Formats: sequence, C-alpha cells, structure tokens
Amino acid sequence: HSLVRGTKSDEEIDGERAFRIPSQGYEALRQLFLKQLGEAGVELHLATVAKTVIWRKGYVELHAQSLGQPVLLTAKRCLVTLPLGVLQARVGEPGTVQFEPELPPDKVRAIDLLAMGGVIRVDLCFKEAFWRSIKAPHGSEGAKNLSFLLTQHDWFPTWWTPLPDKSPLLTGWAPFGSAEKLSGRSKSFVIEKALETLASILSISSHEIESLLAASYTHDWQSDPYARGAYSYVKVGGEGAQRALGAPINGTLFFAGEATDVTGHHGTVHGAMASGYRTAAEIINS
Repeated sequence: HSLVRGTKSDEEIDGERAFRIPSQGYEALRQLFLKQLGEAGVELHLATVAKTVIWRKGYVELHAQSLGQPVLLTAKRCLVTLPLGVLQARVGEPGTVQFEPELPPDKVRAIDLLAMGGVIRVDLCFKEAFWRSIKAPHGSEGAKNLSFLLTQHDWFPTWWTPLPDKSPLLTGWAPFGSAEKLSGRSKSFVIEKALETLASILSISSHEIESLLAASYTHDWQSDPYARGAYSYVKVGGEGAQRALGAPINGTLFFAGEATDVTGHHGTVHGAMASGYRTAAEIINS
C-alpha cells in the first residue's frame, strides 16, 4: 500500500523529472529559512545536542548540551523532528534522545513498524566531463546527454549527472545491501570502489579515470549518530504507522519529519516540509 501510494504521488507531481536548485543547491533553501526565522524573532540554538525530554501535559523541559555546557529549555509544547533512525536508537547510544516518561506504546509500535534505509553517496568532481565524449555503439550519442545511469553493479548501481548543468560532476548512489558493505569504511575505500564501478560501467581504464579526478566527497548517513539512515520506508504490516508516528500526544508533544508523511512523499524533502506545515497547524489549533 505504501509503495502504491508513493508511486501515485510521484505521478501527480511529474516525479520522474529531475529538478535542481542552481548554484547553491539546498544551501539556498536553508538561507531562506534562516532569513524567515530571523524576521519572525525565532531564537536558534545551533551546535546543541538534545539529550532528554521531560514532559507532562502542557509542560516540556528539554535538557541539552552545547559545546560541553548544559542547556535547559522549557515550553508548553515541543515539536519533535528527530529522524526515525534516532527514535529507534537504543538508550545510551550516541545521539539518542530519552523521553521521560517514555513514549506511549502505540507510538513505540509505530516507530518499530517503520524502517530507516541505508545509503552511501559519493560525489566525484572531474577535470572534464569525459563521459560526454564516450563513443556508443549503433551511432547513438552515447553519454553526451547522460542524466541517470541505472546498472546492476554491486557497489554503486545508480549514478547521475547535474544535467542540464554541464559541470563535470558524477554522483554515485549505493542503497541497501551496497550501503551495508560500504558503511563505516574509510573514505579512500569508498572512493576506490566508486571509481572501480565507474570504470567498469563506462569501459574506461581505472588509471585514466583516476587521473581525471579533481575532488571527491562521501556521505555515510547511517554512521552519523544524529541521522542513522537516509530515508524511511514502511515495513510489511506497517500500514498506518506513519500516521500513528505523526499523531500528537496530549496536546504537548508533536511529531513531524519525512517519516510522518502520509501523502506518499515520505523519504523526500518536500514530504518533510509538508509535515512541518501540518504539525505547525496542529500546534496553533491546540
């Protein structure tokens, strides 16, 4: 049911087309939010790690640490946007946030019925977009207008370019089993496997592709204690879990984030943002 809902939602927004924010990428979106928050007089606490949420109806205490110093914040309501992977972490693990009293059984069950997907992402910046000049069989243009490249390779089966931007950048995506084999490994190992994969897929020598590499970046979200994964999905038998996870508790604790989206856009930026608007309305109406 979740997969069907997601497919229908993609079709409604032309989801197979790729849209990108030029120049700054998502940094432009972050700057916009910071500007709006500043104009609204919202106080931000950056580099601050939440540790414990003590709550009762109509009152919340947030115990946190900032640069090694304790921080105490109080409010009538608390909006929780912790990633699903953090909510699923065991007590005592890095990044874990404890609730006192514990979250009710229906909330805990909803958390257990969802899963956090693992992904390793690699960005390879080259001196030139060499793939644009690769000769393809049958007289086709080959990779000149390469956008997405889907393969059956073990390490990095999915690749894409920033097309229509002509920058010499390739992004590799290693999901699920591939991510499990790569997660926690050194950057050099991940880059090595990415270059091996690319050389194999494009039929170019490893030596040549390494000589063209200018810079490389990796992202291992499941090894980040404050993320513990890249996106959520519904387990078998988990229908309704997203709605249950997003339900408020006693008009005091409210929940947002991509894992609470019920429109089929979970696992996406716009699903996360939509859940924020939904929860803000719930808080205002309460």
